[in-house]
Amino acid sequence: MNTITEQQIIMRKESNLVLFWTFLKIGSTAFGGFMALISVVQNYLVDRKKLLSDAEILDGISLATILPGPVAVNVVAYAGYKINGVIGAAVCAIAVIIPSFLLILLLSHFYFTWGEIPAVNNIFKGFIPAVAAIIISATLTMGKKTLKGKSEFLIAIFALLFLSFVGGFYSTMGIIISSGLAGLLLFKNTTDIENIATDRAVTNGNKSLPKSLLIFILLPLAALVLPLFNAVSAITAKLFITFAGMSVLLFGGGFVFIPMIQEIVVGTYGWVTNKEFIDGIALGQITPGPILISATFIGYKMAGVLGAIAATIGIFLPPVLLMLICAHFLDKLKKSQGITAALKGIRCGVIGMIAAAAFVVLQSAEQNWISLVIFLAALLALLKFKIEVAWIIPVSGLIGFLLY
Repeated sequence: MNTITEQQIIMRKESNLVLFWTFLKIGSTAFGGFMALISVVQNYLVDRKKLLSDAEILDGISLATILPGPVAVNVVAYAGYKINGVIGAAVCAIAVIIPSFLLILLLSHFYFTWGEIPAVNNIFKGFIPAVAAIIISATLTMGKKTLKGKSEFLIAIFALLFLSFVGGFYSTMGIIISSGLAGLLLFKNTTDIENIATDRAVTNGNKSLPKSLLIFILLPLAALVLPLFNAVSAITAKLFITFAGMSVLLFGGGFVFIPMIQEIVVGTYGWVTNKEFIDGIALGQITPGPILISATFIGYKMAGVLGAIAATIGIFLPPVLLMLICAHFLDKLKKSQGITAALKGIRCGVIGMIAAAAFVVLQSAEQNWISLVIFLAALLALLKFKIEVAWIIPVSGLIGFLLY
């Protein structure tokens, strides 16, 4: 049997153009929240293209969970960084945001031109069970490679049960910390710990990280230079600074962010009304990609397309930069056997958390035979026939449209 080793995986390279196209497709089909997007990323980069290992994806999720900002975009940036360094991170993060940015920009124009957009759409009833199938498929695939013993299974089951019955941001943090401690206690003296300290991030010359990060900062900020010379410069700059400031204080996932953003954009600045804010969040939920794309809606209301760009860059850029800095040092820390053991425990906990996310998505699906058929068909297509996720989501939406 022809197996691909960890070292073979990490030595593979991909052009930035191919990465851009790949993540553009991912960003166009990743409906259902950050775990759905992460599961799609796992399907493409690990199962199909063999560019990363499951361990690397799990490390990215672990790191993104304890850092501020949108988890999914941070994981995407981490994945791009592992493949092609900082430039790869920029390419992947920008590509995955573009589809939802353009879609919400269009919806925002319609909303502020003609009023409220009808929220009911049967297409999205078809998306939900398919998204659950994608998450479960990723859980099974990663679990098969990571949960190799009783201890690993126990950590994953604990994470699954604790997150399912307790929930919340502090539970997530508690799972990460307790899984890391369990890994340190259980796996430190074992000899089968995967050590991927020699991965692509090191071989791609990450010693030039400060210079690369400077380029990463300057390129998107260049889009804001011209607006500084026109009448909307003040509000454009204020949008960027406000959302950038909030982005590094937002811990715990998209829905945890909503109250803080609402307090600032509705209560403090009055940029949108409470109803407009709620509608903007709703529009963010019916688009693929991260829920924080709702910042685009607010920016568009205040300063048109330039305001939308400023708010979007502001909400996503600082957390991604922080993620890359931490990823750089994580690669160095992996040389420690204790850190490697803790990471092994955290990976098991993350698998349990992903499984819990699948159950949450399933509970929000319509409880009828149509959802069951879509779910089972999507799961079969993924596990048995290895169908691309880019086909699963649109076909499921079409089935939902036709049958509901």
